[in-house]
Amino acid sequence: MLEKYFAPGSLFSYKDYRNFFISSAIFVLGASAFPIALAVTILDNGGDASTLGLILASRVLAGTLFMLIGGVWADRLPRKWIMIGADSFRAAICLILLVVSANDLPLWAIGLLVFLMGLGDSFGAPAGSAIVPSLLPDHLLPAGNVARGVVGKVGNIVGPGLGGLAIAFLGADWTFAVIAVSFLIATSMIFTIHEPPRQEILEDKPTFLFELKEGFKLVWEIKWIAASIAMASFQLMVIVAAETVLLPVITRREFNTDTVFALSAAAFSLGGMISAIVAIKLNPKRPGFVAIWLWALFAIAPLVLAFPINETVVIVGYFIAGLSIGGWEAYWVTAVQREVPQDMQGRVFSIDMVGSGGLMPLGMALVGPAILFIGERTFLLSAIVFHVLVCYLVLLVPGVAEMRDPRRRSSID
Repeated sequence: MLEKYFAPGSLFSYKDYRNFFISSAIFVLGASAFPIALAVTILDNGGDASTLGLILASRVLAGTLFMLIGGVWADRLPRKWIMIGADSFRAAICLILLVVSANDLPLWAIGLLVFLMGLGDSFGAPAGSAIVPSLLPDHLLPAGNVARGVVGKVGNIVGPGLGGLAIAFLGADWTFAVIAVSFLIATSMIFTIHEPPRQEILEDKPTFLFELKEGFKLVWEIKWIAASIAMASFQLMVIVAAETVLLPVITRREFNTDTVFALSAAAFSLGGMISAIVAIKLNPKRPGFVAIWLWALFAIAPLVLAFPINETVVIVGYFIAGLSIGGWEAYWVTAVQREVPQDMQGRVFSIDMVGSGGLMPLGMALVGPAILFIGERTFLLSAIVFHVLVCYLVLLVPGVAEMRDPRRRSSID
């Protein structure tokens, strides 16, 4: 059954892609376990919801600040070496966290290290996405991207569980060592990749600022893309930031264990993977309408945190909430690739990543003060109302429900 995937000319017959795929699988396992170990370490060191929110926000903030810069350098230097540098840098940070958490270093210092982890993400992520065309022929690129996406989903399911097991048997401190080793093993696989040299003459290219300006201009012109990015930005700031910070806090307080936290994260990823597979098989006439109302299901996550009846309710609730992301992931990339000229897609996707997460650090930082001001349950229920309302309002923007520019459709008609 598996022979067809390794037959000459098939996806995994290309050694460089195969090694890249294995490296990605190993790396994502460690990367998915990292937030589990980090949250436990912060709480063990006396942190509360406010502290946890600030430290988690520091990583997102670094990604927001430096992602566009990392994307530019991914186009100007060998992507293989950027990935090796970024992965090794993040492994070193994990080893430092092993030492500092064991010696009870101040939480602000841990926050600084987490910020640096986000800096590594900013360079590693664009290079990892951009290197695939160098490893496969054009006709295998769709399959290669899908395979990489699947391994990411599987890793996001298995990684939190492995992180929880490592914490249970080794403790959070030594879990950082395990994560660092996984990063280094993944890096060793990148060394074996042969990346063909790129022959672009950088001097003849437009400046970085000019290209960035053109990307923002195009996003603004295609209103449904601009509205979708704005929707994600505000929802990530409010509801996603709330559940990211409060999931480990509430589950530890209510159930006196970190296991529910890890299992809930894994259940969420499992739900996302299932819904993505189902969504790919569907071909709705209004993909945006389907995707956004599926995305509204994310409200289940803060709902079960507001009413944490028992462990099963929280874990099952997070599985249902995970179903919310599959439709968006399945339809968004394809729609942007259809609507945006190929030579501008990289800028649009980077603007999406930065724009969507741009306000999330602020939201994470404000979770603690917000629950002190209005109360935890009131805050979570308010976030749910905000989330559903924004889902409704964004559908009023022309083109969002169809994920298609109405002007373009009219010109065709």
